[in-house]
Amino acid sequence: MPAEWEPQEAVMLTWPHPGTDWKPYLDAIQTTCVELVEAITQYENVIIAAQQPDDVARQLSHIDAGRVSIYHVHTDDTWARDHGPITLVDTACGSLRLLDFRFNGWGEKFAADADNLITRTLFAQGAFSGQLETDDDFVLEGGSIETDGQRTLFTTAQCLLAPHRNQPLSQAQIEAELKRRLGMERIVWLHHGNPIGDDTDGHIDTTVRLAPDNTLLYVTTTPDDEQYDDFLALADELKALRTADGTPYRLIPLPSPRPIYYDGERLPATYANFLIINQAVIVPTYGQPDHDSEAMKAIGKAFPDLKIIGIDASVIIRQHGSIHCMTMQIAKPEGNEKM
Repeated sequence: MPAEWEPQEAVMLTWPHPGTDWKPYLDAIQTTCVELVEAITQYENVIIAAQQPDDVARQLSHIDAGRVSIYHVHTDDTWARDHGPITLVDTACGSLRLLDFRFNGWGEKFAADADNLITRTLFAQGAFSGQLETDDDFVLEGGSIETDGQRTLFTTAQCLLAPHRNQPLSQAQIEAELKRRLGMERIVWLHHGNPIGDDTDGHIDTTVRLAPDNTLLYVTTTPDDEQYDDFLALADELKALRTADGTPYRLIPLPSPRPIYYDGERLPATYANFLIINQAVIVPTYGQPDHDSEAMKAIGKAFPDLKIIGIDASVIIRQHGSIHCMTMQIAKPEGNEKM
């Protein structure tokens, strides 16, 4: 399983439509999606699952048609990170394996029957190269795992052991399945860091992200934040970690935006939910220039050779996700050499 900073063939998005919870501010979220496509297509192709493909084509008519592929797919929501394929590269021949795990609405919290079929539907329409493998007997969301591309996987106990995922499997049994299905040799379990307002039971892509050279970027908060103790415990947990060869990780703290509320509810806004693409990193911003700038500088330290692009995620976060949650990278089939 390549690291996210390794070469990509495309990025997948699932387009918001009037039949989703985005309806009250559909124009605003679709504008954000257009901005995302504009940014990504500067560097690579985009694959879009769309319930209303003609409408999406009109919205993207100004973008090079050779960079965008739109497919007609029935969808429940837009979180491609969790219903899109997890791609593995065959190290012997360089071909792709697309793993289609079961998506059940983050532990049966939300309707997900249509979203669980998106990857298979796209594959049947020729959206992906490689070999599709249906892993519908195992629940796994892309936002719940991070890899360094060297057979080490990071995840959180609070998510993978949460109710209605893979019970009655134990942690040891789930770890064995992750190793077998994803080709991993080492699983790192984290136990702290769960943003208020999170629907996913603590996806790792909202709190800790991997970067080259054994680097971890992680969310921090200030002492006046009600989440402070939890994220302080996460920092301590990361400081105690060691790499596969026994050395400490290089740690880069990320600030948190000032608390953001919508309809009286605190939202799980985080700068950790950035997307790495070929030659760039797309970072969520939240209309807070001081915090936004600090976060982009921190991420730039981890990716000094990539362009850091900020996109306002203030509308995305209303539905409790951000840029990484809305996207899923597809690995480059020719191999996984570094960019």
